[in-house]
Amino acid sequence: MRTRREFVRDLGCGLGATAFLSAFDRFSSLEAAMAPATDYKALVCVFLYGGNDGNNTVIPYDDYASYQAVRGTVLNLPKASILQVSAPSQGAAFGLHPALTNFQTLYGQGKLAVVANVGTLSAPVTRSQYLAGSERPDSLFSHSDQQAQWQSSVVRSQDRLSQTGWGGRTADALASLNGTTFPMVVSTSGIPIFTRGVTSYPLVPGASLKGFSDGSAVATARLAAFRKLLTLESGETLVGAASAVTSAAIDNTAILNAALAKGATLTTTFPGTGIGRQFQQVAGILSIRAELKINRQVFFVSLGGFDTHTDEINTQQNLFTQLNAAVQAFYDATVELGIADSVTTFTLSDFGRTFQPASGGGSDHAWGSHHFVMGGSVKGGDFYGTFPSLALQGPDDSSNEGRWIPTTSVDQYAATLAQWFGLDGGSLATVFPNIGRFASSHLGFLP
Repeated sequence: MRTRREFVRDLGCGLGATAFLSAFDRFSSLEAAMAPATDYKALVCVFLYGGNDGNNTVIPYDDYASYQAVRGTVLNLPKASILQVSAPSQGAAFGLHPALTNFQTLYGQGKLAVVANVGTLSAPVTRSQYLAGSERPDSLFSHSDQQAQWQSSVVRSQDRLSQTGWGGRTADALASLNGTTFPMVVSTSGIPIFTRGVTSYPLVPGASLKGFSDGSAVATARLAAFRKLLTLESGETLVGAASAVTSAAIDNTAILNAALAKGATLTTTFPGTGIGRQFQQVAGILSIRAELKINRQVFFVSLGGFDTHTDEINTQQNLFTQLNAAVQAFYDATVELGIADSVTTFTLSDFGRTFQPASGGGSDHAWGSHHFVMGGSVKGGDFYGTFPSLALQGPDDSSNEGRWIPTTSVDQYAATLAQWFGLDGGSLATVFPNIGRFASSHLGFLP
């Protein structure tokens, strides 16, 4: 037998509802601080789970010899195969992974930018400071910890915001821009920490209530009984809050499904891969933004499999082929919807990987890596940040294997995205607690 508390908890999680009953004071002054927006903007986070190898994602073209000397024949991508792009800010040419043909096209069109050597940091750090034990993020090189730090922008466990993500906290701060109670955050990939705010919670449109939603008389009666159950007094604050959140999740799922049923079908064709279907789902929700009466949205999609300790060449080729097709279809859908300038898509991942190959044709866990930002408002066709010196035990290596010390922090990367989205300078420190420790809070790849 399951208790009512367990039933409500599990059902709420299945619908994508999550509540945080502490730390409201941190955000109470931010809510309702602004009038509803008159424009529309969306952020789409693409998380590459496992730790993508940035060294084979963005490759030096002019200085290819330095790359080849270390990667050797184990992880070397032939120079003739990489997709050449110019990087005016770096005064050099680079190459993208051979599978990223659409990324190269979007880059050439000025719709995609590369942000170099980004990683988790609490403050800028040099090799000597790192080796002395200064300013190291907690549990560096751990998958779960680094995923949480990338998604939360909190690298020290004692900060209470570590249980919330910067996507969710941005939604907290800008909730009043929507002028509606429909969730600002939508995830097609569970309920990651990125989507959790102090007062905001994500909606997971793929979740359903088995036995509650098939339209039959029995299901309708069962749902009505469950709704009544949620209204019963329990005498416990936590259970009452969970019941309220679950009720809202049910209502919001119904609103979303009704709007989708009335929405027009997109002509853009999406690939039938998992990441393709996720992007198609996001595009469908973008198409009904007016019906939902929503002005700001944050989306989370993901692609796993990037923990390439072995067989990296083949694995990355397969994963990037999927990502390349899905991203192009999504961008085409935003053009079809007339909102390409209003949607910005960006990548995150656990960490980069060692420049020095590992046995088995792979690479080990590392630190800084390169990421992509795409959209009509992106100042593309260039690199932002500083590309690392590809020297083992050099100034950018935290070890002797090519674990690049980030020269751009997650906070700076995320803050640039959040400011384009509508977050003002006064709210930055609330959402990104360490942003004041870096020289700039805006990297320039968005207006």
